[in-house]
Order: sequence, then C-alpha cells, then structure tokens
Amino acid sequence: MEGSYKKEEMDMLVGALLESYQAYPEICSINTRHRLNNDIIIDLLEKIRSIVFPGFFETKTLNNSSIEYHVGELLEDIQYRLTKQVMKALFHSEHAPQSEEEAFEKAEETVKKFLRQLPALRAILATDVQAAYDGDPAAFNTDEVIFSYPGVFAITVNRIAHELHVLGVPLIPRIMTEHAHSLTGIDIHPGATIGSYFFIDHGTGVVIGETTVIGTGAKIYQGVTLGALSTRGGQSLRGARRHPTLEDNVTVYSGASILGGETVIGEGAIIGSNAFITSSVPGGTRVSIKNPELQFKDRRIRMTELGQEGFWKGND
Repeated sequence: MEGSYKKEEMDMLVGALLESYQAYPEICSINTRHRLNNDIIIDLLEKIRSIVFPGFFETKTLNNSSIEYHVGELLEDIQYRLTKQVMKALFHSEHAPQSEEEAFEKAEETVKKFLRQLPALRAILATDVQAAYDGDPAAFNTDEVIFSYPGVFAITVNRIAHELHVLGVPLIPRIMTEHAHSLTGIDIHPGATIGSYFFIDHGTGVVIGETTVIGTGAKIYQGVTLGALSTRGGQSLRGARRHPTLEDNVTVYSGASILGGETVIGEGAIIGSNAFITSSVPGGTRVSIKNPELQFKDRRIRMTELGQEGFWKGND
C-alpha cells in the first residue's frame, strides 16, 4: 500500500525503539506482574463512595430489608480486589516486599485497617456535606450537594485516598486524587491533613499540597493555592514541611496564594481574593489587596452634536 513502511524500514524502526527501551528503562514497565490497573482502582473508588453514601450512586433500588446484604456484598468485593491492587502497589515502594506471600499478608492487613476506618470516614464526610450546604445559599438541600458539588466529590476522594496514604499504600492514593483532579479541576494531594467541616466552593483551580494542614471549619474558593515557596530542591525536599497551615475557621477567597511550610494562617482569619502570602497571619485578621484605581471614561456622544436628540453610545 502506498505510503506504508517496507519490512526493512519497519524492522529498523522496531530496533530503534527497542534500543530506546534499554536506554530509558525508567519509563518502561514491560516485564512486571505488579502493574496496577487504573480502571479497577477507579471502579473500587466508586464502590467505596457507594458505601459512604448509600443509595446515591447505585443503579439498583435499595431498601431497609436489602441494605445489609448490599453492603456486605460491596465490602467483600472491595476487600478482595483492593487487596490485589495494594499487593501490586507494594512492589513499587522503596521497601518492596521480598516475596509474594509477604506482600499479600501486608496488603490484606492494610485493607482490613482501611475498611475499619469507613464508619469514621462517613462521620467526617457528613460534616463536609453539611458545611457545603450551610455555606452556599444556592444549595437546595444536602442531596444536591452530594450528587453534584465538585468540591464535595474532590474532598470525598481525598479523604478516602488519605486513609490509604496514611497506611503507607504507594501509588493508589495518588491515582484516586488525580482522577478527582481530572474531573473537577481540584488538585488535593492525598498527604494533606484536613479537618472536619471543610468546604471548597466552586473549586476549579484549587491546589492543596502534600504537607498542608487545614483545621476544622475552613472554607476556600476557586483558584486558591496552598503551595510551596519553591520546589527547586526536587527530591531533596521529600518529607520536608513545604506547605502552609490553616487553623480553624479560616476563609480564603478566590485566587489567593498561601505558600511555605512555616506560614500559619491563624484561627478565624480571612484572606481576600488574589492575596499573595508567604508569612504567617495572626488569628482574626482580615487580609485584602488594596483596590486598584479604576478610571471611567464617558464614551457617549451627544446626539445633539450630530443634529439629533438624545445620546449615542459609541464603539470607540
């Protein structure tokens, strides 16, 4: 066929790519039985959400007589498949297991610990849903908040991922939060520590870094960054405190950037839109950007000057 490769040319291209695979092994994953399955992880995430918010995301009708069987069935499926994915993930850690048996035992115990956290996870998510409803006069009811608010979705995924992160599970927590990021534009690292009654309004463009600590009752708006002052140190900064602390009942309005591991925003402080903060703010303080000077020019031309009555609004 015209335009297609000849066999010799194809063989050369294949050879060149094989050489590239040898030259850059860090971006190859060929001979591994421990490859994670993103689709399975996202499906598990949805099933965990169904456990957390029963009746909201199922495709079948639930009632009081069927809920016990339904939850048990979901838990068994989650435990079995999540254990397999966690087992694979453990081989991607710095201290990988020495055997399949060791990996399975650790994965099984880790998933059991995670599942035991689900009641507590539901309790804190109930406060987040209430915070979204209380904080948004446009919210019709809490059902609308659970079904449709991107901030609640991102927080839910983050809290699930955070529990796995705390348990030392590699890769899977980040896959979960990046899934939420891709759907909502809200980027929360699973390592961030976030208190109860947390509300992200609108949410697009929010970034919350790995070592961020947020107290109870915080509220942030779209475009807020809780980030690091600099990441030039790269991997040498791993484990260091790079992101800010927001104490209880802090409000941060749209477009604000709060940076640095030593930056603490005190209890009850309000950070205005577009503020750029790299040092601590005392509790109860209101920080705002001085309004720029606005100039208004009357662009209307009297029609009487043109021999007519009234005004004409020009384009120039």
